[in-house]
Amino acid sequence: MTTRQPISTDGAPDAIGPYSQAVRVGQVVYLSGQIPLNPATMEMVDGDIEVQTRRVFDSLAAVARASGGSLADLVKLTIYLTALEQFPQVNKVITEVFEPPYPARAPSAAAR
Repeated sequence: MTTRQPISTDGAPDAIGPYSQAVRVGQVVYLSGQIPLNPATMEMVDGDIEVQTRRVFDSLAAVARASGGSLADLVKLTIYLTALEQFPQVNKVITEVFEPPYPARAPSAAAR
């Protein structure tokens, strides 16, 4: 049986439920989703969707580093938004955080 190794870092918010920030299985690391929480205060960051998106990617980067990787190693993103109108701002941040080839992604907006 393959060993599962939990990954955690103070650079990302603590898990707020029964899950790990990330889990390594062999050479693959599965990162949990993030919301825009300040890891020091566990409060939502103030600001618009760009500020919130940057906070999420900062947290994901910290977890990736704790696992020995980086955001450049991500192959797929799932992005949940409250409104599809936010995608241009999210796309702007993605082009600042990642270089081509960009990760595959599945966007989704919450039903209102």
